[in-house]
Amino acid sequence: MTKRPRHDSARNAAIYFAADGYDPAAKGINGRRVAGESFIRGFFRHAEVDEFVSLATTSADQPLFDRLASEERAGMPVRHLLARQPQQIASLGTLFYPSPNFAAETWRRAPTGQAAWSICGITHTISTKGVMQGFYDLRASAQAEWDAVICTSRAVLASVLHQFELIDSFHERRFHGARPPRPQLPVIPLGVHCDAFAPDPAAGAALRERLGLGPKDVLFTTIARLTPHEKFDPLPLYIAMQAAQRRMPRGARLAVAFCGIFRDDYSRKIFEQGAAKLMPDVGFHLLDGESAADRKAALSGADVFVFAIDNIQETFGLAPIEAMAAGVPVLVSDWDGLRDTVTADVGLRVATRTLGAAHAEQESFRHLTGVDTYLQYCGQASAMTEIDMVALTGAIQMLALNPDLRARMGAAGARRARAVYDWSQVIPQMQDLWQELSVRRKAALSAEPAMARAAIPVGPSPFAMFATYPTRRGGLEGERFIPGALAPTLTLAETLALRDYTSTGRQVEATTTLAAVHDAILAAGAAGIDRAGLEARTGMNPISTDRALIWLLKYGFARRA
Repeated sequence: MTKRPRHDSARNAAIYFAADGYDPAAKGINGRRVAGESFIRGFFRHAEVDEFVSLATTSADQPLFDRLASEERAGMPVRHLLARQPQQIASLGTLFYPSPNFAAETWRRAPTGQAAWSICGITHTISTKGVMQGFYDLRASAQAEWDAVICTSRAVLASVLHQFELIDSFHERRFHGARPPRPQLPVIPLGVHCDAFAPDPAAGAALRERLGLGPKDVLFTTIARLTPHEKFDPLPLYIAMQAAQRRMPRGARLAVAFCGIFRDDYSRKIFEQGAAKLMPDVGFHLLDGESAADRKAALSGADVFVFAIDNIQETFGLAPIEAMAAGVPVLVSDWDGLRDTVTADVGLRVATRTLGAAHAEQESFRHLTGVDTYLQYCGQASAMTEIDMVALTGAIQMLALNPDLRARMGAAGARRARAVYDWSQVIPQMQDLWQELSVRRKAALSAEPAMARAAIPVGPSPFAMFATYPTRRGGLEGERFIPGALAPTLTLAETLALRDYTSTGRQVEATTTLAAVHDAILAAGAAGIDRAGLEARTGMNPISTDRALIWLLKYGFARRA
């Protein structure tokens, strides 16, 4: 009988396990659960450990842990710890917590001693009020420098550091004390099982036949939750697709297939009616995001994977990694983690822009104080996020007209996904981190004036906290604007009615304000007009003028001279 090798226990971790975070099939598909299941299977498959250990708040979650472990590595010893007996974690050294907000776990550790073990969390969405409050709570908790929050991208790291700086500055002013050491903030990406995304040519061909696509037709596919408030607004993409279709040679058609889940009838209306009115010459198809077969076919039959994200809810973007693993070239917005994952050899990134922190302070304050919902908060930030329309149209056209380029990018993407993002590459990085935390822990010798809205640590402006997401940011002073070259087929009022921001009770600026700025730009014509001129003509302040301008730029009603 072959003896199993012994591994350093410091490279293992007890996995905080609640079925809600790891079982999308039973609990419902969302990014957090899909990533959780992918991680746990990746850990079971690739971790060099002597046992799998869970920490659960209820024994009802233990059978799922056992089943997943057995499916990935049968015969490995499994041990369960109960949350009421956390001191047993000390034999390993680290607790892995599938969220960045583990303040409660530091208090769970406190009776045993702050240096009894390390706690390692990981970021997913960081734009919710709960997560931002959780970061504040973490800094005010018994957190130590031998703890860690894994940031899944450099952009996420910058966002976390921004909020940490607000929190620590507030504590210094209020309590006149020294800053406690921060947790470690390593950048380690999420992973995928590359083999699971190997393309199925037969399924791809069947999908294209089902959609009525010929050999010259170019299919752009997106796999995502289909919600315009907290994932991406499809209307600018539709405008760019229609503009690109007009430039295609005779007999070559573009098509878009969204494979996803609608959270409500409102979202379905935006996607379906928007496609009918804004890209009538482009094929539009919907696939079932809950169907594994449709998801497989969507990647197998796609010519390009498009991910035009404009929302602060997104932090990393697993779907483009999955597309890369399937050998599909990717077209994405230059946004958050996509800047790390999509290199020039595997796809194209299109520049984005938001405004300065002051332009969205009211959104953050309303969200923080419960006046606005999370959907309103994300939706308004999205409404003031521009993806360069001219560049997006050009990127669509370039990929559509160059099958050889698509093939090269697809092959490069498959290589990159396997070399960088397969769990076999990511899990060892996490184990290295846990070992490093153990070394830090064992080496340790011991374990108010009025405040501006922008300085509130748990509710910063999205355009301050997420300042590194776009290509550029800030006000629009010093620039001139002329009528848009890619104006949509609908009028401004018709576009607003189609997008229907008012259904959530929030629109970036009043329709009359948007129309006034648009009319002033039209009146200026080819000579253009700058922000100062717009303020003089409309009587608006700089903030409102910028907010109106960024929306007009977003939808192609204006462009920079």
